[in-house]
Formats: sequence, structure tokens, C-alpha cells
Amino acid sequence: MKNIKITVSYNGEKYSGWQKQPNSPGIEGEIEFACKKIFNLKEIKVIGSGRTDAGVHAIEQVANFKVDTTIPVDKIAEILNNNLPKDISVTSSVEVDESFHSRHSAKRKIYRYQIYNSKVRNPFLRNISYQVKYDLDIEKMKKEVNHLIGKHDFAGFMSSGSSVKDTIRTIYNVDIHVEGDLIIFEIEGNGFLYNMVRIIAGTMVDIGRGKINDSLKNIIASRDRSKAGHTAPPQGLFLKKVYYDL
Repeated sequence: MKNIKITVSYNGEKYSGWQKQPNSPGIEGEIEFACKKIFNLKEIKVIGSGRTDAGVHAIEQVANFKVDTTIPVDKIAEILNNNLPKDISVTSSVEVDESFHSRHSAKRKIYRYQIYNSKVRNPFLRNISYQVKYDLDIEKMKKEVNHLIGKHDFAGFMSSGSSVKDTIRTIYNVDIHVEGDLIIFEIEGNGFLYNMVRIIAGTMVDIGRGKINDSLKNIIASRDRSKAGHTAPPQGLFLKKVYYDL
């Protein structure tokens, strides 16, 4: 039995998220369906590094599955792609140690959020960014976002409905930079709460347009969801990279 680690990129516009749902296969389900066809199996479990919500994309999602096969491991990515929808791509496939688990073994992740700051819609960025028509104070956003770095209780940046009890997370790096009309926000941490990145992105937009005047430092310390900004929509969010000790 081989433990196969795959790297996956996808456009999540048409999917219910990574996890399969009763009325939608999700990204996970599409990959499992392809695996069952390739390896002639009735069941197989593909484990992702974490869930992404409906409409969220991935540049480098990581998953693994165990299978008994004679197919060369480095060829599995290409064969999977021949059996997957065009908006999902497996970019690599490697054999890893039996103990590797794409979710439990993950050490840190980077998420990217794209804000399209223009009054005129762009059809090419429609499903991969959040259009904000208001003028934004980028320098203020850049200054405030640095308060995220470090170990904090991010209870105020978690949507209701989560069963997570430990809301303390460590953020290693944050960055906001501008590429034309795109404001790109990237955040690297050891883990993220439910909708945490989207709430942070929405808060930064509200700070940038002057709707929130309090410091991000105080909002974090409050642990109060009502003090933070709105939840930014899913289409601007990308899982950029997952890191492991391999």
C-alpha cells in the first residue's frame, strides 16, 4: 500500500468547497471519483490539508490517499488530470511515508485574498477577486495589518457555527501590496479559524474606507466579532501554500 501525496490547484467557483456535500461532489469528491476509476476501486478516501468553502480557490492545496497500485507514482498526477474537470489540476504526485497525513502533518499555511479596487467591473477578475468600489487608504491598511503578527486569540475573527474551542493562533507574516487595481493581501499562520481570513479581509476593507476607526490591535484584544468588519466574499480567497516538515 502506497501513501500518495498530491498537490492540487483549482478554481472553486462551481464547487461547494473542498468537502463533498449531499448534492455536490466538491473538489474532494471529484478527485475520489477519478481515483476510483483509475485504480478500479469501489471506495477510496482522499484527505485534504483543510477545507475550503464554496467559491474559494486553491493555488497549492495538498491531499493524500492510500492505494495499492503498480502505476508509477510520478505518472498519477497526469492520469488524474485526464479524468478530472478542467477547473481542477493535480500538479504533482509523490510517494510519502506511511505516517504522512495532509491535515495533521501540516505546519503552516499561506492564504491570499484579492481585492479589485475599481468602480468599473472587470469580467476577467469577476470570480477571483472581491470588487470594492470605494477609495481605500492603502497605507493605513498596511500599517494596521501588522498587528496580526504574533500569537493572539482570534475569537473575534471567527464566524458562528464553528465547534473549535481553542481560538489562539500564531501569525508569522502578513503583506499587503498593490498590482494595478488589485490589492493583494497574504497571511501566513499555523492555522486559521472558520472564515478567519475572510473576516480579516473584510475588516481591512472597512478600515481602509474609514468605516472602522478603531485600531486592529484593539479589535483583536476585544475578542468580539461585532467589533470586526464584514466577512469578505469567498471568490477573492485562495489557499496559496501548505508547508510540511518532509
